[in-house]
Amino acid sequence: MNMRCRMAARPVRRAILGLLLLVVAAAPALAAQDFALPDLEGKTHHLSDYRGKWVLVNYWATWCPPCREELPELESFYSAEPDKVAVLGVNMEDVDRDRLKAFVDEQFLSFPILLAGGEPSRDKLIGPITGLPTSYLIDPDGKVVARQVGPLTAKAIRDFIHGYEQQHAESKTSHGHEG
Repeated sequence: MNMRCRMAARPVRRAILGLLLLVVAAAPALAAQDFALPDLEGKTHHLSDYRGKWVLVNYWATWCPPCREELPELESFYSAEPDKVAVLGVNMEDVDRDRLKAFVDEQFLSFPILLAGGEPSRDKLIGPITGLPTSYLIDPDGKVVARQVGPLTAKAIRDFIHGYEQQHAESKTSHGHEG
């Protein structure tokens, strides 16, 4: 019965996701706060390094079941268009680096996994993290255009980007004809 409840809740969650993404899209986009975090190899990544691409910054932990459920979707999204999009998986726990590397390898993740620790300072976060997973979508100009608490699907992210690009292309066209 519990499994059935969870299965029935999925379409509802996806509908809510669509609404949340649309609500954020309707709000004015704010510039994303730049951050610098090390990856599993010790290389520092800055959010600004990815300017020109769509960037999904996903805050997650290995102990979080919805996070683990979402990881294959994030990999699918990332691997489909690596020239157009980036995914940064920000791990939010104090975990042994070798253990985390083994987990990432088991999940076949190819996008960068960054280390924020269990209690990261505000300068390591784009915005509030009220639960895990939390994702922020940043447009190629470096503006936060969406936030989602809870798991995402590759299709939902692609659909949002397509709609956002279409809306902004129409907006530019209509403003161009006014002047």
